[in-house]
Amino acid sequence: MAYKILVVDDEARMRKLIKDFLSAKEFVVEEASNGQEALDKFSSDSAINLIILDVMMPVLDGWSTLREIRKSSQVPVIMLTARGEERDELFGFELGVDEYISKPFSPKILVARVEALLKRSFPSQDDVKNFDGIIIDKVAHRVLVDGKEIDLSLKEFELLEYLTDNAGIALSREKILNSVWNYDYYGDSRTIDSHIKKVRKKLGKKSSHIETVRGLGYKFRI
Repeated sequence: MAYKILVVDDEARMRKLIKDFLSAKEFVVEEASNGQEALDKFSSDSAINLIILDVMMPVLDGWSTLREIRKSSQVPVIMLTARGEERDELFGFELGVDEYISKPFSPKILVARVEALLKRSFPSQDDVKNFDGIIIDKVAHRVLVDGKEIDLSLKEFELLEYLTDNAGIALSREKILNSVWNYDYYGDSRTIDSHIKKVRKKLGKKSSHIETVRGLGYKFRI
């Protein structure tokens, strides 16, 4: 999927700089030179996935533009500003800014922020998996069982994620320990057994998906 990004800045040179870097990453880029033009383009193009919005612009500034956008849309917005003052950033977040970058900035950092924000906002099918009502959202680090979110610690989440990534495969305790706790972890299999017990309890009726493989370890049954 080619994401479409609207770049809004009254400086043509700045728009071109941002567009060149985004286009190199195969993003589709639209441009607007002021807030009103941005609103017109956004309202007529439902395919816009993200907006990069400058604050200081003629006709309609960034703050006013963002207010109008937020009346009808939660499209991800990265705000650009030359001010860099804390109160301005707080004001922006109150209005619904997702990311905040002060000028001057590194175009490569901006692109990285764009990619990260799009990944959070539009998780792919690989990032959200459903196993018989057990929904694992890797980006948000959330697990839902039959629509109800369950509270997992970081290691419990990583353990369940690893088991489901290898669904149907019998995994030894050593392999699980090395993959989830890393190779430099000096623990023993009781650590895994303890965490498996906790995860099963939290999965409730769905706990039967985690099978014990006698003499080896565990397997997530599809």
